[in-house]
Amino acid sequence: VRALISDFAVFITILTMVLVDYALGIPSPKLQPTRDDRGWLINPVGINPWWTTIVTFIPALLCTILIFMDQQITAVIINRKEHKLKKGCGYHLDLFVVGVMLGVCSVMGLPWFVAATVLSISHVNSLKLESECSAPGEQPKFLGIREQRFTGLMIFALMGCSVFMTSVLKFIPMPVLYGVFLYMGASSLRGIQLFGMPAKHQPDFIYLRHVPLRKVHLFTIIQLTCLALLWIIKTSRAAIVFPMMVLALVFIRKLLDFIFTKRELSWLDDLMPEWKKKKLEDAEQEEEHSIIAEEEGIVQVPLEGHYK
Repeated sequence: VRALISDFAVFITILTMVLVDYALGIPSPKLQPTRDDRGWLINPVGINPWWTTIVTFIPALLCTILIFMDQQITAVIINRKEHKLKKGCGYHLDLFVVGVMLGVCSVMGLPWFVAATVLSISHVNSLKLESECSAPGEQPKFLGIREQRFTGLMIFALMGCSVFMTSVLKFIPMPVLYGVFLYMGASSLRGIQLFGMPAKHQPDFIYLRHVPLRKVHLFTIIQLTCLALLWIIKTSRAAIVFPMMVLALVFIRKLLDFIFTKRELSWLDDLMPEWKKKKLEDAEQEEEHSIIAEEEGIVQVPLEGHYK
């Protein structure tokens, strides 16, 4: 029962808060549907002068960079090896579909169809398959992802049906949606290490074995500084250059070669998953211990069963 409630927690939360808002009559801002005085198709030029169609290639180039990076980064996160996906990935096909839908949404005056990183990660997390039997106190073992097309089809079918549900959607308070999005974003950050802690309380992460703690803190400070700069630019009048700042993170990553050694960066920012690196190192250490034991003539006999 708890697992079933957890799967529909977001929907139950929205429904409960809408009923509370309606019962108490709280004067909160509501979700505004599309105006009644517009049609299905939108004139791309509108009341703007003709020369705006020529100069728009500059912001269009910036948007292209941002959409490309957003799509590819999201696809790489979803198709990580630790998700144990069996079906192949289609990076080019996904990008082609996104490009086609961008044109369709623009003509119809709809929000752009892009790769929603937080929603995509939440979708994958909701489809995780874990072992049902485990020892007391032991975490369930991750078995893989339920790979199917039904949930994706239903998600976008309901999104299309929402066009005809404006009479119901206008009762949803905006603070409820902001809270749900904040929760989904925070829950998707689970497992990402951004904040420091005392050495005695630190978990056994692989990079803490090989990188000095001050270097780990410096790397974290640089990450937070880049995040703060991106947020400031996004919320200011200079938001149009936000895609270029996202691209600038690539060059900032190259500048880290002058602050950290290649060995430190290989542990702090490597493509290999944390669990795999830790498993390989533990296997190497176990092999070294066995070799040393053989050289010293120590015979290790595994004990099985219970002896009195």
